[in-house]
Amino acid sequence: MTMVTEVETVTFATGCFWCTEAIFQQLDGVTKVTSGYNGGHVINPTYEAVCNKKTGHAECLDIEYDKTKISFDELLEVFWKSHDPATINR
Repeated sequence: MTMVTEVETVTFATGCFWCTEAIFQQLDGVTKVTSGYNGGHVINPTYEAVCNKKTGHAECLDIEYDKTKISFDELLEVFWKSHDPATINR
């Protein structure tokens, strides 16, 4: 029997990847979560530089998921429940 998987990747700018990484890792259908940075004007920024808001980057997550087990809409729902877009610089 062959298992069919359809892996997709989505990037969410979560404001604080330490807080949200574990939430996405626990979801059935999520196969990999990678923390990183998006945007900005510094090549290979350090965590400290990003936290000090000197690079213009946003903390983000690349989330690989099997869309036969979890949908983009379900991931988006988790994102909105775990992220407050009204928080400044998030």
